[in-house]
Amino acid sequence: MTNTITAAKERQNGRFANGLGVLKYGLAAFGALAGEAVIAYGIEQNIYGVSIENFSTPQMILHWMLTCLMWGLCGFFICRSAKKHGYDLFAKNDAVIKPWQWCCIVLGVAACLVSSWIDWQGSKVLKEFAANGAVRFVFQYIYYMFEVSLVMLIIVFGQKACDKWFGNENIPYGGIIAALTWGLGHWASKGSLAAGIFSAVCGLALGSVYLLTNRKAKLSYALLCMMFIL
Repeated sequence: MTNTITAAKERQNGRFANGLGVLKYGLAAFGALAGEAVIAYGIEQNIYGVSIENFSTPQMILHWMLTCLMWGLCGFFICRSAKKHGYDLFAKNDAVIKPWQWCCIVLGVAACLVSSWIDWQGSKVLKEFAANGAVRFVFQYIYYMFEVSLVMLIIVFGQKACDKWFGNENIPYGGIIAALTWGLGHWASKGSLAAGIFSAVCGLALGSVYLLTNRKAKLSYALLCMMFIL
């Protein structure tokens, strides 16, 4: 009896350690997202002598370029390290997406686009283009694409970690992790509870779509971009 209990505890401890080993990649992605604050508030604002809200167009473009460079390098090293430990995001995935899954995906994407339309009182893309101008608009949307890539890493590795801990692979754990990290991070950075709640809900939706695509990384990324950027 004692040996059985000991073995069970060892399996449980091993499962927790394995899950934590995976979750660290998702937390590293969140740390990279938070690193933007260091660039903006710790460095650039002190150099320029103005808040980020008052950056000139060249200053804002430089901020986005530096942030994308940092995010890109972090994402690359996270994926490379994860692959070395057996977690290849881009491994071949032949799982067939069923019609009901496609229906749920379409409904989820549509719901995000409608909520964005309501929130912006029109097209987010057109309004940001009108507000920023062509050059600034292009760099901002490149910045968004890098941001989505890191949010996806939070979702993917958060999902894998919780799968190991809790076993039920049909719950969007990754979306919950994204909501608790990225969503709360938006609340802190934007100073707006509404922005935090919206980001948290987006995180849950993005995590659900990742599961509905049968965890296909490339397709998930394309859909996440549509849901978040548009």
